[in-house]
Amino acid sequence: MTRIERIGADWKDGNKMDGEETPQAGKRLWYVWDYDIDEETFQAMLDGKVTRGRLGRDWAAVRLLNYAPYPEIVRRLGLSALLRDWSRWRDKLRMKERRRGIDFVVEWLPKHHSEWVQTNGQ
Repeated sequence: MTRIERIGADWKDGNKMDGEETPQAGKRLWYVWDYDIDEETFQAMLDGKVTRGRLGRDWAAVRLLNYAPYPEIVRRLGLSALLRDWSRWRDKLRMKERRRGIDFVVEWLPKHHSEWVQTNGQ
């Protein structure tokens, strides 16, 4: 079984991984070190439920995409949101290598594993 097949075996509704933890109030994420934002608030920002001034969903997504490892990006954001909103976030990524990697996923995944991509508007 290849790595991508194993990841695919772990999907559930919303294209997030099984066994994902509930965000914890007060727990700080290392890639949000320079803001007073805990894990629960950051996840609420990613979900579009919370904004803090100019910091909202797009800011949180770009921060996640710039610094978090790929499995955490998928777990927190979900593939559907990544595929849907990638064009809006793409040019805001700092590292061209990361941009190229996500470009590949966004192009390849719908062509080869459309069953993992929700098409019901979520």
